[in-house]
Amino acid sequence: MRRQRQQRERGTTDGLALKRISHGFDDTDVIDDVTVAVERGETVAIIGPSGTGKTTLLRLLSLFYRPDAGTVEMDGRDVWTLSERERLDVRRRMGMVFQAANLFDTTVRRNVSYGQHIRRTWRDRLTQWISRLGSGDASEAVAEALDIVGLADMETQAAPSLSGGEAQRVAFARAIAYDPDFLFLDEPTSDLDPRNTAVIEDAIETARARGLGVAIATHDMNQAERVADRVAVMLEGRLIEFGPADRVFTNPEDPRARKFIDGELVY
Repeated sequence: MRRQRQQRERGTTDGLALKRISHGFDDTDVIDDVTVAVERGETVAIIGPSGTGKTTLLRLLSLFYRPDAGTVEMDGRDVWTLSERERLDVRRRMGMVFQAANLFDTTVRRNVSYGQHIRRTWRDRLTQWISRLGSGDASEAVAEALDIVGLADMETQAAPSLSGGEAQRVAFARAIAYDPDFLFLDEPTSDLDPRNTAVIEDAIETARARGLGVAIATHDMNQAERVADRVAVMLEGRLIEFGPADRVFTNPEDPRARKFIDGELVY
């Protein structure tokens, strides 16, 4: 995918960081005093028991939620102090893939094109939606995104006819087609067979190699070892371990992380 991005000099951190973040729902704390970062060109895997806050952490990183405490920084700037328009510009530099694909009832190509069009100005959307998407001409970026997930020959196929694995691959293509800076994946392969899982993991590596910062929440420890540069271990809403994947999996500093990785119950 073409990277037409200029260098940004907005601070000392070339990436996205949560600093001492806390967040909860209905007086229940879900995330408690967490500091974690995702740099461009790396994959961070977030692991931990079910219900420990992995999805909430992803949604804080991707600005779906505003934290109750702490700061979210993009390239050294506190995102939640920006104007609404500036914050929208930041969100437009992020892509998200959920556990369920949730495709539109249209062709594969139109599903993948959708992200590009909603990120244009309203004037561009008005003309482009009619002239380009309506005419059925796939852009180079859409074609390349589909090629990355191995679906280049299925542009005109109806999305409802896809298998679950194919649908998830389309969702991945849709998230990267508009060339984001950061990609967030919430258990993207939990319901997939080994072949589709391998395709998604290869696509993650391609995205990382092209300079995206990738954060993936996964319950699959083997997957985290395969794809991650750094690993964050969550337990009961707190970050108990964060560091290079090889160290975390072979020599974690927190004994609770060691027990979790070894398959023991720690909660």
